[in-house]
Amino acid sequence: MASASTTRSRIARRFEALRAVGELGIVAYITAGDPTLEATRQFVPALAEAGADIIELGVPFSDPVADGPTIQRASERALASGTTLKKILGLIPDLRRATQVPIVLFSYYNPVLQMGLGRFAGTAADAGADGVLITDLTPEEASDYRAAVSARGLDTIFLAAPTSTDERLARIASCSSGFLYVVSRTGVTGAKDSLPEELPTLLRRVRVATELPIAVGFGISLPGHVSILGGLADAAVVGSALVSDIEQATSADGSMAAVDAACTALAERMAALKRAARSGMSRRERVP
Repeated sequence: MASASTTRSRIARRFEALRAVGELGIVAYITAGDPTLEATRQFVPALAEAGADIIELGVPFSDPVADGPTIQRASERALASGTTLKKILGLIPDLRRATQVPIVLFSYYNPVLQMGLGRFAGTAADAGADGVLITDLTPEEASDYRAAVSARGLDTIFLAAPTSTDERLARIASCSSGFLYVVSRTGVTGAKDSLPEELPTLLRRVRVATELPIAVGFGISLPGHVSILGGLADAAVVGSALVSDIEQATSADGSMAAVDAACTALAERMAALKRAARSGMSRRERVP
């Protein structure tokens, strides 16, 4: 079995606190710069105050092959507003003055590679980021990236899929720190009505491979999903539903009133998800 990281990063400390009270964590994904970086500056504290345990800031990319239409449109809006990886890294210090919620940069590899691994890792760490997830980078190709990012104290988070063999799950776990992101279903991101029937079996296999906290994403959007995951995983990742809330509130214009409306919608959804996460605290047990 792969061991969890011994470094008590901000992410690790958050999961320790959640485990101490038997509470499922909520990881909130939004696309940075959608519709503007100024709006993102408002969204992150609003989500944190409403109960988000970790924030994933998506770096917009022109060819987001792993994302469904909702996040694809968010990337298009963010790119149209001039959002770049450099500008997102420049935003994080402002966010740190507002909140100490753990921040994970969620990116495709191309923007990171173009910046340069060492420069990216140093800038992200100095800005106050806590971890990085590269959605299209496999462990076999990640040695230089892992060395650069880990050297600056950032967690390296990798994806595990339903199609991963037990051997591959162990390999992915050995390269990960902070938490392991388990994709609940094959395909692209997007909110769904129900969770896959095979998910409990998949999570039991992942538990054998790692002692790291397990976060489940792709298709998680409802309090009912959170209630189910409470006995299976350590966190639920909610993305497309939040991005959709932003889209609906700001589609007409990017005014402060629209951004305020989006903040309210995000906070309401997050509060409902956290209520579901806390409601089953007394009956939660780790899957053996």
